[in-house]
Amino acid sequence: MTDVRVRFAPSPTGALHIGGAHTALFNWLWAKKHGGRFVLRIEDTDRERSTQAYEDTIYAGLRWLGLDWDEGPDCGGPYGPYRQSERLELYMECAEDLVSRGLAYRDGAAIIFKIPQGETISFEDAVYGAISVKSETLKDQVLMKSDGTPTYNYAVVIDDHHMAINWVIRGEDHIANTPKQILFYKAFGWELPRFAHLPMILGKDKKKLSKRHGATSVHEYKDMGYLPEAVFNFLALLGWSPGGDKEIFTREEATRLFEISRVVKRAAIFDMDKLNYVNQEHIKMMDPKSLVDAVLPFWKKLGLPVEQFDRSYLEQAVSLLEGRGRTLVEIAEFTDYFFDFNSVAKRYDGKESADKAESLRPFFRALLAIEPWEAPQMENFARQWCDEKGMKLKDVAMPLRLVLTGRKVSPGIFEVAQLLGRDEVKKRLSHYNLI
Repeated sequence: MTDVRVRFAPSPTGALHIGGAHTALFNWLWAKKHGGRFVLRIEDTDRERSTQAYEDTIYAGLRWLGLDWDEGPDCGGPYGPYRQSERLELYMECAEDLVSRGLAYRDGAAIIFKIPQGETISFEDAVYGAISVKSETLKDQVLMKSDGTPTYNYAVVIDDHHMAINWVIRGEDHIANTPKQILFYKAFGWELPRFAHLPMILGKDKKKLSKRHGATSVHEYKDMGYLPEAVFNFLALLGWSPGGDKEIFTREEATRLFEISRVVKRAAIFDMDKLNYVNQEHIKMMDPKSLVDAVLPFWKKLGLPVEQFDRSYLEQAVSLLEGRGRTLVEIAEFTDYFFDFNSVAKRYDGKESADKAESLRPFFRALLAIEPWEAPQMENFARQWCDEKGMKLKDVAMPLRLVLTGRKVSPGIFEVAQLLGRDEVKKRLSHYNLI
């Protein structure tokens, strides 16, 4: 295969949304699969709506996902420039060429392409197969508007040709644009790129993706506690699979396994439950050090005094979760009691324990005397105590869990007690008048 050159060409009129990120990812995968080039081009001819702030969020979103570009803003390379606003002379020059050859005409300050009649425009889409359109179904196409800016369909052809793009991979909503663009290629005598149109992304209700299905901006997922590796993995599964039942993979694995021929035509379903599952699986693959680095901003956002604890303590805290927590936000929330007793006191009023205080106090006093202060010794003692008293382990473990965490679900409560330390456990039991 000829060296693959693909492009992602966002308009800086909004943040990088899920659909755009999905398109960028499939282009990136195809380029990396073949050792090709992934080009970033900014389509900024909408002067009123294009902003630098939106442009910056697009760059940040791509970088967060790990979709590094080989050419474009901040990169070198022989092709360019990479902004449509800097190529207006080129668009006008090419349009004038078509006028001079009788393939386009002027209408006031605008330049319009004449659609040839009696032609069948055909192309082989790598996903949708053979597609044909009769030229009679198309209207003459504006190339240059009266304000001196190019139309979308015209500009992308000029750009793709001059940037040597040989694979155009984009959303299936562009299928209708492709025959018009092919006519422009033929008018200039340029070689056609290969086309591959990606399936639509719909919500679980089979309607167009919107806020009601979940966040639409990539950066919102970062703020919601999703890992970039997981969002990458999840987006790759929208319309493609590596085969078999494999659903969890790294960027490197996806690059090795990716094939355009395995992209499906049917619409992909954006399922938050699936994203949560994928994210949790990626969290499970993280070592404690990396997980602490990832969770740290979310602990701080909750106002937890994590800076008062050493790294070893933080790493032990996340390790105790053993895969619990679907997002970094949940992990931060699920571990708040390791750093701040106020969060426990806000959640748990102690009433449930107060009703059993008389029977529980002897157990808790004896528990605090355990040597060494380690989970196995505490659990063995608790089991023996319960056997002697005709009680079940949960009769003492649940009250302890509520007092130490403020929750009915937590990691092993004796492991939690060990990490908190004897003094902190004593302090919390004392607060609820249980010793």
